[in-house]
Amino acid sequence: MTLILSDDAAKLQIDRIHAWLASSYWSPGIERSLVERAIAGSHCLGAYQAGLQVGFARMITDHATFAWLADVWVEESVRGQGLGRRMVSWFLDHPSFAGLRRIGLVTADAHGVYADLGFHPLVRADRYMERLAPGLAEHLRTAS
Repeated sequence: MTLILSDDAAKLQIDRIHAWLASSYWSPGIERSLVERAIAGSHCLGAYQAGLQVGFARMITDHATFAWLADVWVEESVRGQGLGRRMVSWFLDHPSFAGLRRIGLVTADAHGVYADLGFHPLVRADRYMERLAPGLAEHLRTAS
């Protein structure tokens, strides 16, 4: 069956996206309103099969120098078919993102997928810092 990629925000199936993200390791239990705000502030891509959304990814960017790839999700029934890689490639090939100096992301388990697309560990990790919400640092230290 054919998979179609679209960045038409009107096609996004927010209930499905929320369910996926709420069950993910990176945003367990996330509130729907927060998912809606994140989507509103990002360039989102959906993958569809017979009208049903089976994939999602979003890019947060200034559209000039930097972007952050987030929330790449592939429905279990279509995993292993290269859809995640296809969605990320869609962003990398898109004219709005092709000239960016830096695109960042975080992953716990898909390093090989991203490495094949040109991503690598931080070149100067000593220069990066982050500010986490209260309690998140402790949660991340103890999470498996």
